[in-house]
Amino acid sequence: MTISAPRATGSHTLSGAAGSVWRVAGLAAWLILAASACRAIDGPATTLEPSPGAPPRSSELSATLSTALADQPQGYVPRTHHLTENGSPRFVNRLIQQSSPYLLQHAHNPVDWHPWGREAFALATLLDRPVLLSIGYSTCHWCHVMERESFEDLEIARFINENFVAIKVDREERPDIDAIYMAAVQLVTGRGGWPMTVWLTPEAEPFFGGTYFPARDGDRGASVGFLTLLGRIKTAYDVSRDDVRLAGSRLTAAVRSSLDAVTEPVSTLPGVDVVDRTALVFHQRFDTVHGGTQGAPKFPSTTPLRLLLRHYNRTGDSASLEMAVGTLESMAAGGIHDQVGGGFHRYSTDAQWLVPHFEKMLYDNALLARAYLEAYQLTDREDFAHVARGVLDYAMREMSSPEGGFFSATDADSPAPGGHDEEGLYFTWTPEELSDVLGAQRSRIVGHFFGVSAGGNYEGRSILHRGDSPEEVEKTLGLSAGAVETALRDSLPLLYAARQLRPPPILDDKILTAWNGLMISSLAVAARTFDEAVYAERARAAGDFIWNNMQTDGRLVRAYRAGSAGNPAVLEDYAFLIAGFLDLFETTFDPTWLSRSQTLQASLDAHYPAPQGGYYRTADDSDSLLARERPIQDGARPSGNSVAALNLLRLAEFTSDDDYRAKADRLVAGLGSRLEEQAAGLTELLVAVEFRQTRVQEVVIVAPTAQDAEPFLDRLRTRFAPHQVLVVADDTSHAELARLVPLLAGKVAQEGKATAYVCEQGFCELPTTDIDKFEAQLSTGLSGRTTTGGG
Repeated sequence: MTISAPRATGSHTLSGAAGSVWRVAGLAAWLILAASACRAIDGPATTLEPSPGAPPRSSELSATLSTALADQPQGYVPRTHHLTENGSPRFVNRLIQQSSPYLLQHAHNPVDWHPWGREAFALATLLDRPVLLSIGYSTCHWCHVMERESFEDLEIARFINENFVAIKVDREERPDIDAIYMAAVQLVTGRGGWPMTVWLTPEAEPFFGGTYFPARDGDRGASVGFLTLLGRIKTAYDVSRDDVRLAGSRLTAAVRSSLDAVTEPVSTLPGVDVVDRTALVFHQRFDTVHGGTQGAPKFPSTTPLRLLLRHYNRTGDSASLEMAVGTLESMAAGGIHDQVGGGFHRYSTDAQWLVPHFEKMLYDNALLARAYLEAYQLTDREDFAHVARGVLDYAMREMSSPEGGFFSATDADSPAPGGHDEEGLYFTWTPEELSDVLGAQRSRIVGHFFGVSAGGNYEGRSILHRGDSPEEVEKTLGLSAGAVETALRDSLPLLYAARQLRPPPILDDKILTAWNGLMISSLAVAARTFDEAVYAERARAAGDFIWNNMQTDGRLVRAYRAGSAGNPAVLEDYAFLIAGFLDLFETTFDPTWLSRSQTLQASLDAHYPAPQGGYYRTADDSDSLLARERPIQDGARPSGNSVAALNLLRLAEFTSDDDYRAKADRLVAGLGSRLEEQAAGLTELLVAVEFRQTRVQEVVIVAPTAQDAEPFLDRLRTRFAPHQVLVVADDTSHAELARLVPLLAGKVAQEGKATAYVCEQGFCELPTTDIDKFEAQLSTGLSGRTTTGGG
């Protein structure tokens, strides 16, 4: 049984365990019929109107909600069409007390929403009602559609309020809750996506779910709509209660089994042969025309790119390089890439990377910037460097909090004339708009280069993308050499300025620890690669902000917004931030970042370890949920366990503490058969495996001053060296660094000159003050092998 949704993130096979869950007599008959036809596709009010059909509120709660509404910042605009004559909202629910932008978007629905918590489930028990759980995020297009069609609808809201207890969850703030109920939806329907809609017992056990549901029978081609489905589920709950509870308990057991990631441990660590076999899998799936994997939709999938670049670097397999380079080229040319403002949209709905869903996520852009940086290091292609700069400059310009961190995302939808929102309106163009901004001659050139036409390629408008090369456009239009590059250089700033005058997409201004960790990494690597201090300073600012505002004694929180930090951190918050701090250490050589990495790793080891190796997503003192997940599969972001494995190996190299390496080995060994059977979904873990199984080059530069080390660093900047750790010490930092990095012991600047030491496993080449000799040592290493490196 499947429920197809326009925003499904991928298809999954319905497991045998799930099949047995839904062979429960009675309940399946109610719900299969319902689901089978669903297919995808200026002052405050003095009195708040009660939500239609909702239980009566106490005077204390009403006063609390009124105060929370009055406390909203100046310029607050209620997101609802249910307004009084003076523009204030008719309805206010408990979400007005939350800081999540997504929850606040729903604070004025007529649905009587609750945040996740004991109060909501206690009410469900008291009223003997099932729970309607809705999970999404603030920049999700189809979440907005379901809100507009169903949650703003008075009839549907009344039915929900009279028959269910409704709970809203922001998946970005509570990935632990999202993972549990996404697993349930995938087991039930064979696929998942957002908005996610799940029905639970008052004990929080899921018994049915799906993704987006059209509001009424016949809407968007669905013979059974959300309102009818709500009625059937309520009837099933009332009439077949035993079947519902049995289905809930069985599905819960299947979810627990799925999330626990139980595997057979292995006694021998996997070698690079598993990396080689996985590269062959990607060879078979590769889209030779458009790059990426075959089919649509297409996601950036940056973790396989990182693995392919490393595979080529180690083996010289040109096919791996061609796949990575071809994918990066196609993405950079496509509509998924914001050709005017820099940065990338979430994913492409087609196989050509042309038509995206237009939201922009901080994590996508951080990961893609890193991928383009590494490709530049390996190939010395300036176009890849240009794309990486564009991504990072976009993030610093448009996603930066004045406090230091980075915001999370911008919406897919843009305000449109007539008071409604349209997806992509902010980013698309017509020939007339180009001409108004650029004039006839330049708009002719730019329009041809970016494929702008009268009919457009999206809703009558054009998504900018690159087809023909500048030279081909010059030939077609009869232009002189260099005319296209000149036109683009002069026109893009004008187009960006004109676009800034349009109503922008909504900004999700919460700051997430994990996503900031990813951006810190990319900025640090960019600073080192390009020798540009602005990137390092911005990474430092984000790192300091999180350290000063989002942690106490090494215990991180997940999110921060409007001066408020809340929800305990999850595994990826620690893993991604530790990785960012290690990258900052290798860029700035400030011992603060290595010390902070060790503090965070100690907290991770104390509160998140799983008995079979690796880490749970949640801490041992976090909320008690139905299951405690041990995440291993990469998705839009790499798995927290995969990143943690590489962090541990890097910490072992810096500190010479074999306990870190032992933890990494246990993590990898504990995955056992899963790594052999599903390696294509664990590519970031394979990056750690390759690091572990390759002789790591330890490069130490000791100099009287930091400036004296620069000539040696210049030989390293654009070199692709994934199996290297780097430490630089000068006279002022040497003593403090040596306490953290034993590798520095006994290493001095000879004859008062900058001196390089190239080592492997603590054994070093003869120290050298000669830059050319240093570069030769880098290329051969102690083993005498020749290493590959771009730049």
